[in-house]
Amino acid sequence: MRVATTRVLVLATWLASGAMVAAAASQPPTHTVTIEGMQYNPAALMVHRGERVVWLNKDLFPHTVTAVDKTFDSQGIAPNASWSYVATRNGEYAYGCRFHPTMKGRLTVQ
Repeated sequence: MRVATTRVLVLATWLASGAMVAAAASQPPTHTVTIEGMQYNPAALMVHRGERVVWLNKDLFPHTVTAVDKTFDSQGIAPNASWSYVATRNGEYAYGCRFHPTMKGRLTVQ
């Protein structure tokens, strides 16, 4: 009886770990844009709907990621902080920093 219980537990553990791996593998990719030196890097990024973009602020002062058409707006991203956005609509989105108007980027969603 004890061997059967052990086999059932091993099988249940194996199935659960396989389900977790499958779930992790099916997650859409995450893209990172680094904010540093008063620039977005990369300045232009192409993603697919459902994918996540993370902007990581490595500057010494806050920045924003604000779409020109207001589709998204991070508000202030503090130094060493990040903000993420999941792309939901196809299109091209020019964006910039409200605090530093010379900073420009473009997100293309397919």
